[in-house]
Amino acid sequence: MDRRYHPILRDGNRFTLLSDGRDFFSHMLAAIDASRLYVLAEFYLVESGRVMDDFIAAFARATQRNVRVRAMFDAFGARGLSEADRSRLRAAQVDLVFFNTPRWRTFPRLFLRDHRKLLLIDGAVGFTGGTGLADMFSPDARPDSYWLDCIVEMAGPVLDDWHRLFARTWWRSTRRELDVDMRSGEVHKPGERGGVAASSGPGPNQLERSVRNHVRRARTRVWIATAYFWPSNRLRRALRRAARRGVDVRLLLPGPHTDAPAARGAARLFYARLLSSGVVIYEYQPTFLHSKLVLCDGWASIGSSNLDRWGVLWNLEANQEIESPAFARQAEDMLAKACDRSVVLRDARDVQHGWSVPFWLLIARAILAWSTRAVARLRR
Repeated sequence: MDRRYHPILRDGNRFTLLSDGRDFFSHMLAAIDASRLYVLAEFYLVESGRVMDDFIAAFARATQRNVRVRAMFDAFGARGLSEADRSRLRAAQVDLVFFNTPRWRTFPRLFLRDHRKLLLIDGAVGFTGGTGLADMFSPDARPDSYWLDCIVEMAGPVLDDWHRLFARTWWRSTRRELDVDMRSGEVHKPGERGGVAASSGPGPNQLERSVRNHVRRARTRVWIATAYFWPSNRLRRALRRAARRGVDVRLLLPGPHTDAPAARGAARLFYARLLSSGVVIYEYQPTFLHSKLVLCDGWASIGSSNLDRWGVLWNLEANQEIESPAFARQAEDMLAKACDRSVVLRDARDVQHGWSVPFWLLIARAILAWSTRAVARLRR
């Protein structure tokens, strides 16, 4: 199948930002319990634990009502899902598949990962964002160390596009047509406008290009929250230029709490030039910031993408883009509250690290060059 995905902007949708694990998990589980036709689940990070127990139980209740449940998890991201839980899902009549099981004989294709996070129910409601089905996202399971994340609850015609995207990846993973007929989402009046931006692994990245174009056109603000900051040269240049023309450019990034200290150290190599151009960097302090949210004036993008070079090159990603003043206000409120709990960096002298910047930039560029060559070979 054609790997390119061309987004369509659709009116008549409703979008709600859910910015707490307790909140978004309860909404997702309630939607599954209300399902009557089908449940489609696609997630990267899936681990056995309290959260997964809740979802396995909800999936089982759904199949008992003759609801079709199709679950597609990334094989690498779901390595923490126990064999016992995999058996429980299959015993509950969940059609469970794993995307791109690593095999050394197909190296370097093992780096191609399905990083999307998606839940669709009956064509009536959907969810996407940065979360996984794992305890680290739950304030109940880990009250002192849960990861800060957010998702968007969606209703309306955009769900048709998410369904099609899921079906394409299902085919790519299984070579089977998805046996769930799409039920078109209801058109809401008044509604909000939105479109699905996606990338499908090696090749042109429409998602990153869309964000970059909105940064270039921004007039008042560009606020970006991401867990792993390694954007392309073009995006970093667009951010610097936006700040120099007076746009309020903020980057909300992880502070001392992270699951990838080396990635955070590499990200800080880019700080000096950004700060010298007027970009303000906020490092979130209470816990690990895992959110993936972009706000450019009244336009927002939320989903699986960290806008990092590795993800751009290798991952299947998808974001919901939203043109709505109401949703922009929700995003502004969430990001502003997170900024209030962050250390603020405004000058290159505020950045302290023991790394040799030229040396590690050379290493980072070498890794990127190798990745680019590997992707080029895959596209031949």
